[in-house]
Amino acid sequence: MNKGIAGSAGYGVGKVVIISDAKPEYENRTITDTDAEIKRYDDAVAAFTEKTHAMAEAMKESVGEHNAEILEGHILLLTDPGMDEITKGAIMSGTCAEAAFESTCDMFAGMFQMADDELTRQRATDIGDIKVRMLKILTGTPDMNISEVPAGTILVAEDLTPSMTAGIVKENVAGIITAVGGKTSHSAILARALEIPAVLSVDGIVDMVSDGMTAVVDGCDGICILDPSQEEVDEYQAKREKYLSDKALLEVYRGKDTVTADGAKVHLYGNIGNPEDAKQVAACDGEGVGLFRTEFLFMGASELPSEEEQFQAYKAAAETMEGREVIIRTLDVGGDKDIPYLGLEKEDNPFLGFRAVRYCLQNKDSYRVQLRALLRASAFGDIKIMVPLVTCVDEIRSVKALVKELMAELDAENIAYNKDIQVGAMIETPAASLIADLLAKEADFFSIGTNDLTQYTMAVDRGNAKVAYLYSSYNPAVLRSMKNIIEAANAAGIMVGMCGEAAADPLLIPLLISFGLGEFSVSATSVLATRGTIAKWSKAEADELAAKALSLATETEVAELLKANAR
Repeated sequence: MNKGIAGSAGYGVGKVVIISDAKPEYENRTITDTDAEIKRYDDAVAAFTEKTHAMAEAMKESVGEHNAEILEGHILLLTDPGMDEITKGAIMSGTCAEAAFESTCDMFAGMFQMADDELTRQRATDIGDIKVRMLKILTGTPDMNISEVPAGTILVAEDLTPSMTAGIVKENVAGIITAVGGKTSHSAILARALEIPAVLSVDGIVDMVSDGMTAVVDGCDGICILDPSQEEVDEYQAKREKYLSDKALLEVYRGKDTVTADGAKVHLYGNIGNPEDAKQVAACDGEGVGLFRTEFLFMGASELPSEEEQFQAYKAAAETMEGREVIIRTLDVGGDKDIPYLGLEKEDNPFLGFRAVRYCLQNKDSYRVQLRALLRASAFGDIKIMVPLVTCVDEIRSVKALVKELMAELDAENIAYNKDIQVGAMIETPAASLIADLLAKEADFFSIGTNDLTQYTMAVDRGNAKVAYLYSSYNPAVLRSMKNIIEAANAAGIMVGMCGEAAADPLLIPLLISFGLGEFSVSATSVLATRGTIAKWSKAEADELAAKALSLATETEVAELLKANAR
């Protein structure tokens, strides 16, 4: 039995196929006709772009538009002016296109690998994927065809890159095991979107397996078993059948209210990254949108999107939800999300630096554009504005003052908007948790971002496998923080929701019910499962479990208690 990170839930049993996307060999030759070599490089970039667009279109069908943007991001990285300039400069000095491009990629990957957070380091994996694919085009090496693996395959790779994932026929893949990657890595995101069980960060896995070996993937507990006994195979086949059966039974909750076992109603929303994703939330029976991540509008552009472009995107999401609540987060740039045209300076610790509301309030001209677009779109649905990474009262007051100024502008221009639009705060830092009672007097609602709240509370890089044992929402410090935030919001009479991954955790849901959480916002595919879990718990039962959990001293003790009481 080998332990890794549970990247995508479910169980799989099958035969190993090792996926190795090795870099092609080439001759590092000196170039005399540099103009011809630059044209050869430009032609390769054009071919890469065409292939990648086609792959992204295919991925939209299999994993949705938002996830397909990972591949579109490869085009932006490849055509980055800095990468282009450095590569062509090397070619002009007589280096062949292959060597020039590989050297540039290695330099960029090295910079990303030095980052403190896993999400930024993920870009090094993207650069490696781009490098191999471009070198194949330049050398005429054929692409690996992952779509041809037989049914019942367990894919094993050092890492599962986005371009590999684009070719997966999910009916043929029973599970995925990789040597690297965390819960927020692209391999995990794409495995979850494809609903394929995955265990990541199994050190040395590629050297442990051979093609055709039987393997078990337990994506719920982050375990893989190589050469399992017949008893183990039977056990996990049974687990897989029960998992799939339970999933099918969730359809009974479609079209129903989200209520606890004793009839208390809560809201169950979906998280989205663009207007198209709102259609999936509606299709999966989400009752609204609890988080619209607007940075994807900015990351997919070559310049700041105009007010009209933003207005159309926000309006489209509101209209798709047909009057149901749509909570839209203002630009959360910085940290792991760099947008080249904004000219953000490199920081030693970007997650503690110039990001989110801090950036927006010091760049008010562009922030006003976004807020005006949000106000205008509020005339077409129940839009609410959410401010990320609030750490002090001054920040939420400053945003509300800007909104008030823009309302006066729109009044003067006779442009319609919701005059009662709400402005809320994302609570995702220990600072915001400690002054939750003060923030609740200023914000119209709270939304708890558990991914960052856990990371900041535990002072842990959530993608670092060496400290992954500390990154858990079950830690007593995180649980107490959640409880404090929810109680402060309820005492002030404002809505409090949660849009981090913990909102869909079936083990944590009874504690959130006990604490008084009013809104759960989850991925679209988790809506029915979350509704089903909420329906199994009464407030009294949840309170009893929460009291026991809060009396425990360690994350392990809490996890064992919650697992023992799982429903």
